[in-house]
Amino acid sequence: MMTRNCLRLLQQKTARLEVSVLHQSSASLAANKKYLGDLESIKEAGTWKTERVITGEQNTSVSVAGSSGQILNFCANNYLGLSSHPEVVEAAIQALRTHGAGVSSVRFICGTQDIHKELEDKISKFHGREDSILYPSCFDANAGLFEQICGPEDAILSDELNHASIIDGIRLCKSKKYRYRHKDMDDLERMLADSQDCRSRLIVTDGVFSMDGNVCPLPDIKRLAEKYNALIFIDECHATGFFGATGRGTEEFFGMEGTCDIINSTLGKALGGAAGGYTTGSRDLVSLLRQRSRPYSFSNSLPPPVVGTASKVFDLIMADNSLVKKISDNTKRFRHLMTEAGFTIAGEEHPISPVMLWDEKINQAFARLMLEEEGILVVGLSFPVVARGKARIRTQISAAHTTEDIDRTVEAFIRVGKKLGVVN
Repeated sequence: MMTRNCLRLLQQKTARLEVSVLHQSSASLAANKKYLGDLESIKEAGTWKTERVITGEQNTSVSVAGSSGQILNFCANNYLGLSSHPEVVEAAIQALRTHGAGVSSVRFICGTQDIHKELEDKISKFHGREDSILYPSCFDANAGLFEQICGPEDAILSDELNHASIIDGIRLCKSKKYRYRHKDMDDLERMLADSQDCRSRLIVTDGVFSMDGNVCPLPDIKRLAEKYNALIFIDECHATGFFGATGRGTEEFFGMEGTCDIINSTLGKALGGAAGGYTTGSRDLVSLLRQRSRPYSFSNSLPPPVVGTASKVFDLIMADNSLVKKISDNTKRFRHLMTEAGFTIAGEEHPISPVMLWDEKINQAFARLMLEEEGILVVGLSFPVVARGKARIRTQISAAHTTEDIDRTVEAFIRVGKKLGVVN
């Protein structure tokens, strides 16, 4: 039976809704009707996204609202397991105490705090570049770059599977735009040859593509860049801090340090997991961005606690790369055991390890059973996030996962796989 308190709350909510409807204009009612239609279309297309509510810290095990007990987490970008590391948390607290919650505005108006400059110096040192500039997110870094360095006289050549933030950033500029087939160097070369009458050419690629866990062919891109006098931009969001022998990313993975002219990356994944992004490159490039980049000029400075967490993570990984080795070992173990069990794993020895199931309905059922019956959180990706007929469970390995966590998850995949007829 409904309690009096529950009944009163329901009556209050109903009253608020009635008042809200009464005060809506005809234009507002028409707009809301359109929104409702759009929402119904999303549901009918099977692309509705539900946000799980985590009732605690991000870690290898999490508490999820509606689920009992701890859920083993295999779908986070917390690659080094540092999002809730005690030293990282303490660094955030100390930054809050010494520098407050923020400067309440943009850096060129209210001032640049010393910790921001210190973090930018660490980023430059880590990547071996001259200078770096911080943004609220890497989405902002990508949005603020291209229109400042490429104009109508220039050409941008972008991999067709680049991240949405890269696509949106390129849309903002007036350069001549080319989109080459994913990792297809013959297609890229054809476009480079076609754009030789342009003032400059910028090849744009993700270092690691997040849906597939595959790596851009940087050696081939470099060869073509030299042949056709082009610059190279690389987005390292799914590489910085943990990919390559010491976590320096795609360049280090190929033994090609210093190859790329511009690197954009994030502080919101391996580097503390809070927020923030950056561009690192030549001193002249960064100076230009400080003067003209709109997301930098018109966004509040990165909050000091976020700066504190990222700065501490750089200290940790530059002093000791044992976590990089751990995530590499965990990745190899997971991929080997899953392949041995009969699953197809996409990607190239990257912690993003998509388990290819192909069928959308099986994919949805698989992810649901992994959570409900096995207590393991994984995400099923289907069309339109990935191509139709290429549905997969995207697992993501962390350095914080134990060997037991890896083995338990593989065993769960096998049990659910047998139940759904995916493996024998």
